[in-house]
Amino acid sequence: MGERSGIYRGCLLGLAVGDAMGYTVDTKSWPEIQRDYGPNGLLGYDLVNGYAEITSYTQLAAYSANALLLGATRGQTKGKMAPFIRYVAAAQREWAMIQHTRRPPERALCWVSQVPELRRRCCMDTWMLDTLRRGDTGTPEEPQGRSATCGALTAAIPVGLFFDPERMEPQEVGRLGAEIVALTHGEPTAFLAGAVAAYCVAGLIQDPDTPLEEHCLQAADAAAAQFRREYPQAEDLRVLLHRAVAMAHENLSPQHVMERLGCDDCAKALAGAFYAALASQGDFDAAMICAVNHSGRSAAVGAVTGALLGASLGEEALPEFYMDCLEPAQALRTLADDLDQGCPLERTSRLFDDDWDRKYIQGEPVERDGWFEA
Repeated sequence: MGERSGIYRGCLLGLAVGDAMGYTVDTKSWPEIQRDYGPNGLLGYDLVNGYAEITSYTQLAAYSANALLLGATRGQTKGKMAPFIRYVAAAQREWAMIQHTRRPPERALCWVSQVPELRRRCCMDTWMLDTLRRGDTGTPEEPQGRSATCGALTAAIPVGLFFDPERMEPQEVGRLGAEIVALTHGEPTAFLAGAVAAYCVAGLIQDPDTPLEEHCLQAADAAAAQFRREYPQAEDLRVLLHRAVAMAHENLSPQHVMERLGCDDCAKALAGAFYAALASQGDFDAAMICAVNHSGRSAAVGAVTGALLGASLGEEALPEFYMDCLEPAQALRTLADDLDQGCPLERTSRLFDDDWDRKYIQGEPVERDGWFEA
C-alpha cells in the first residue's frame, strides 16, 4: 500500500472509528458520561458482542463515495452523465429505503447496500431519514426545512477524497459538499459546514505536506469567500471555526472547550472536530477521547475528527486496537482504494475490469428509468 492510498484509507477508517466510539455516548451529557465511565470519560470502544458498531454517519459517507464513483464511471464509459449530486441523492434514497425495509433492493444502485454493516438500521437523524423516504430533497437555493442537525455532515467528506483537478474545478468541491448536506438539511450553517468539510479533506489529499491547521483555516476561508454573498451565515461559520482553531493553542481543559463549543448542531460539531483534531497534536487516540467526551453529538464530532486526522496522518497512524474490531473496515478500505485509483475504464478502451464492473456498472438497470440521463 502506497502513502497516498494510506491517506484515503485513513480518512474513511478514521471516520468510522470516531463514529463507533462516539455512538456509545451520543445521547449522554458530560456528567452522565463521567457517571458511567469515570472522571475521565470514555477512553475507548464500548464493544457490542466484540464489535465496534458504526452508525449512519459512516453509512452515509460510504454511500456518497459509492455514488460519486458510479457517476464518474458512467461519464468515462458512456460519455455522458448527470450532475454528481443526482447520483448522491439516489444513493441516499436507496439507503433510506433499506433503513425502512431492513433489506437491500433486488437491483441495488450501490454495491455497499450488500454490506450488512453499511445497511443495518442505525439512523442518527430521523428528520433526514423521513425527508429522504418522502423524496422531498432540497438544494441550498430551495431548502426543505431548516434543520441544522449533524446527520448529513459526513456525507460531504468523500467529496474531498473524490476531488481531482482534472475532473472538477476547486470551487465545485465546496458547491457539491454544500449540495449534499442541503439534500436534507436546509439551515445555511449546516450545508456550509459540508462545504468546509469537503474543502478541508480535499486540501489534505492534494497537499499532504501542509499542516492540518492551515487546511482547516483555508477551508473555512474558502467557503466564506464562495458563499458569503448569498448566505451571510458563511461569515459566522468562518468566525466560529477560526475560534475553535485558536482555542487549540490555549491552555484549557479539552472538556471545558468542547462544552463551550456545544457541538450540538452541524456547524458546532465541525468546530468541535477542528478543535479535537488540532489540540491532540497528532495523537489519534487523544483526539478520539477529546472528540467524544462532551454533551454534544459525540458520534458526529468523533466521525469528522477521525476523518480529518486519518487523512492527515494516514492509516498507519491509526492504532491497531481500533481496527481489530471495527465492523466495516474492509469495505471502507475498498472504497478508499477505489477513490484513490479512480475509474480504470474508458469509453474507447478495450480493457475490462470485472471487479469495477460489478461495483460501479452493474447498478445501471436502475438508471434506465431516466433518472440519470444527462
